[in-house]
Amino acid sequence: MSIAPSPLYKRIATEEAFATPDLLDEYRKLLASGRVNDPGFESLVGYYLLSESDRPTQVRNRLIDLDERRIADMNATGIDQQVLALTSPGVQIFDAGTARALAISTNDQLAEAIARHPGRFTGLAAIAPQDPAAAVKELERGVRQLGLKGAIINSHTRGEYLDNKKFWPIFEAAEALDVAIYLHPNTPPAAMVAPLLECGLDGAIYGFAVETGMHILRIITSGAFDRFPKLQIVVGHLGEAIPFWLSRVDYFHRGIVASKRYECMQPLKQKPSDYFKQNFYVTTSGMASELPIMFVRSVMGADRLLYAMDYPYQFVPEEVILSDGLPMTDIEKKMFFQTNAEKVFHL
Repeated sequence: MSIAPSPLYKRIATEEAFATPDLLDEYRKLLASGRVNDPGFESLVGYYLLSESDRPTQVRNRLIDLDERRIADMNATGIDQQVLALTSPGVQIFDAGTARALAISTNDQLAEAIARHPGRFTGLAAIAPQDPAAAVKELERGVRQLGLKGAIINSHTRGEYLDNKKFWPIFEAAEALDVAIYLHPNTPPAAMVAPLLECGLDGAIYGFAVETGMHILRIITSGAFDRFPKLQIVVGHLGEAIPFWLSRVDYFHRGIVASKRYECMQPLKQKPSDYFKQNFYVTTSGMASELPIMFVRSVMGADRLLYAMDYPYQFVPEEVILSDGLPMTDIEKKMFFQTNAEKVFHL
């Protein structure tokens, strides 16, 4: 199937994964060492790296290709530009020293790929939250020197979440640089994954949404957006189900705060739903279904919804056709496919 470019808008795909060969080599070493202590990582990354069946082989080959094959796939599906982000769990599974070094080398290689294919690729900087000060430094280098358009954080970092104030220098830097953070799923950490793993629900089928949806709410209820009101976070998969829960979250958050049941749950200046609508953008990655897309659009507003494919994990050309056929005006489709992405990523 070949899909022609649209004459009305650019199709910018905003959650498109890549990996470097050296990162995959480090994953293999970590799996072989027996010291990873992360069952979700062992299950998911072990499958994609070590299985020789067709799906993981195709994904693996496409992840590391930032040239002819990826461009050919984009051309075949009418995708004008990809926003590239380091695949989950990125560098966040490693010790701080390894993570810092891999973030630097990954960003350098990403910048080189963007320079080889100007106008087709842009990208987000990998950072190592294990060392918040170094993460800030690398984000600043990525944006100011390499021309990258924000940060990719693959949810939890070795079981730790961004509501912990030790990570807030990263939020401060992103706000100061006026760039977004893309909060991408990770497999649930060891303390959470067991009941999902035992029934095969730990990955993209459901576990990603459970883990990352929780992360979104942890950030919101921590008061981070009262501290950093201009901070913008992008989330995929139609918001990891959070748009469907907002009224319930508001109701119970109000009750929990009033009861003073949890020390960590303090009053906020606004309702949780307000922060989600003001400080988050949502992409359609891997969720090409008209009814949920249009519902989330009604919740978030037309200016907060972005197109994404989720390449190469969900490389389904028919999803582009479905997205083209959504019940929107031509102006609204241009916002969805192009101008919202240009706004949040400063393209």
